[in-house]
Amino acid sequence: MTPEFLEALLDGDRDRASEALDVELPDGFPLEGGMRFFQLRLRQMRDDERFREWCPHAVVLEGQMIGHAGYHGPPGVNAKQSPDAIEIGYTIEEPWLGQGYATAAAAELLRRAEERGVTHYVACTAPDNEPSLAIIRKLGFQQTGEAIDEEDGLELVFELER
Repeated sequence: MTPEFLEALLDGDRDRASEALDVELPDGFPLEGGMRFFQLRLRQMRDDERFREWCPHAVVLEGQMIGHAGYHGPPGVNAKQSPDAIEIGYTIEEPWLGQGYATAAAAELLRRAEERGVTHYVACTAPDNEPSLAIIRKLGFQQTGEAIDEEDGLELVFELER
């Protein structure tokens, strides 16, 4: 996702946002809660050039954006505050849930980070988010703790080394 895409979303200009990434946006996207997320990511991209490289990505299926996945930032920006780790996150929109797209997106994030030399990964989720817990465990993450997220409250913290 580019700053231009995020700016268009935040301006409420879905057509311009769609054109910026050359994708069709899902109905109702973005949800109100997503706006805070996109405001944060745009601010980070503006404040620190490294966030552009480690930004969220649109998850696209046949020209349709079905969600987004990405890193919380460059290595060192993670729930464990580990200087060498990246933290991944993913969101798939309602019509496409339960079809393996979040797992594929998360696996792709790991692959891309590994290409950049990253070997330490962090993922966090709410204790009752069974679909996300299944994805994290499927990818080989092990729970290493808990954290309180300002937005989401209690989250379980998982790590993976490879």
